[in-house]
This record gives sequence, structure tokens and C-alpha cells, in this order.
Amino acid sequence: MDLKEGPSGEGSFPFMATVYCDYLDKKLSGHSPKFACMIGDKDEVKVKFGGTNGEVFGEVLATRLLWALGFGADHMYPVNVICRNCPAEFGGIERAGDESRFDPAVIERKMDGKEWSSGSEGWGWPELAKVDPERGGAPLEQRDALKLLAVFLQHTDNKREQQRLLCLGAVKKSGPCEQPFLMISDLGLTFGHANRSNGSEPGSVNLEEWRRVSVWKDDKGCVGNLPQSFTGTLNNPAISEGGRRFLANLLDQLSDAQIRDLFAVARVELRLRRPGHPSSGFATVDEWVDAFKAKRQEIIERRCA
Repeated sequence: MDLKEGPSGEGSFPFMATVYCDYLDKKLSGHSPKFACMIGDKDEVKVKFGGTNGEVFGEVLATRLLWALGFGADHMYPVNVICRNCPAEFGGIERAGDESRFDPAVIERKMDGKEWSSGSEGWGWPELAKVDPERGGAPLEQRDALKLLAVFLQHTDNKREQQRLLCLGAVKKSGPCEQPFLMISDLGLTFGHANRSNGSEPGSVNLEEWRRVSVWKDDKGCVGNLPQSFTGTLNNPAISEGGRRFLANLLDQLSDAQIRDLFAVARVELRLRRPGHPSSGFATVDEWVDAFKAKRQEIIERRCA
């Protein structure tokens, strides 16, 4: 898997491509800086932007990692956005012709599939227990691996609407979905330290916080260290040996070059080691790679049997 290039195909963008679009006056959910924009007449995209916006970095890191390991993920592309008629209060770099430049910025492409739910949006983590392998659902080891990966990422904002329930393949007009699929959708508050209030500074691409927090809650046993936020649905999950081994095997297949590409494509060197504290200085790719490998080793060395 080429972590720097990322998912290819229709709708993809090369790393740091220059993308021109026309601002679309449309309200988007969430609190981080973002806007809707039209590329041509038919291609509406969501742009997240800003050097102090941790989601610009966290979304790329987390989605590329999930994609590389084989889990479902949206596609996030770091690009240089030239927006026509964007409001001045967005803080883009002004250019001639009512244009503004946004860098760093990312464009989001949703994972293919039809949104599918029965009365409520998304899914909560306890619902993974309802997945039935005898009816084609993922086995326990894969579900536990996803929980452990959420711990690894410190996916603090894990309320229901942050996880999408999709219907893959052909979708009938009536009747049940034949290929339901559970995925994590919003991964901006990752690579930091899970916290009660889902605060961005400690929770989103904070090297100092991420490297000091252990994967495991205790010195022994296999309870993941992910305390529940006030909106969250995942709380210090117990992980089976099969789940630990499954994720350890996936992570261990990543080469040093792939791990380096992961942090290089996310442009982590533009993020303070401790966001909100300029004296902490800017992090390096090497520092992030070392922290990643140390956390991976925690998972490899633990035994849950």
C-alpha cells in the first residue's frame, strides 16, 4: 500500500495538487474550520483547512492508516485549494480575481456505499457485539482489532454519528440490506489523548500527549486505555487475544518507509508538539515515527490469553 499516494481512482488527488473550486454557501456540521466548494458544475467537495485545525492532520493520518490496514475509511487528500469567492473571514491568502488560497487543506471523499440505518444515525460501539459471524458478519478477532485500533488512535469523539452504517453493493428499493458495513467516519480527534470534553488541543494530533499515553489501561491484562468522553460510546474496551494478535500482525507488516510516508503525507511538521503552546516547537516526522513504533510494540508484546 502506498500511504503517500493514498486511495487512487476517480475523485482522488495527487499529494499537494492545486485544486480550484467555487465557494458554496452551505452550512456544514461540526465546529472545525471547513467549507463546501464546487469543482466544476457537478463535483461538490468538503474542504477542511487551517494550520491550527488538528483535524486537517488527524483525518489524513487516521484514514490512511485504516485504509492501509484494510478497514473501512473515508479518503482524505492533502491539497492546495484555490477558492473563488470564499468569505474573507475564513482567513485564506488573498489573490487576484476574488480568489483565496488555503494551505494546509484537505478534501474529503466519502467511502462508497449507501447510508443505511433503522431509526437512528450511525452506530455505537456496544453494537459490535450484535454482529453475527454465522450470518456473514466479521468474527470477534476483527471487531476487537477495530476497538484496539480506536484505542491506538485515541479516537476520543466516538459518539454514534462519528460511525457510519453503510449498505454496500446493489441496494434494493425495499427489504433488508444484504451487505451492511460498519465503519469509523469522523477521525479528526485522533493521535492525541482521549479526554472527557473531546477537546481539540489535547485530543487532535498532539505528539506530547499521544506518545505519553499507554495503549493499555493497566500493566497487565488487555483493557484498552480509552476513557469514555461525555458523548462517547466506547469506554476502556476489553480486547481478546485474537483481536490483539490480528491487529499486531497488521501493524507489524508496515515498513519503516510506509510509516514515514504516513506522517509525511499528513504534514505533521506543521503541527506544534503541544498545540496551543508555541514554546513546544514543531514536531518532526522522525518523532512521530518513533512514537508510532513504540505504541505498536506495546501491542505486539502484550498477551491477552
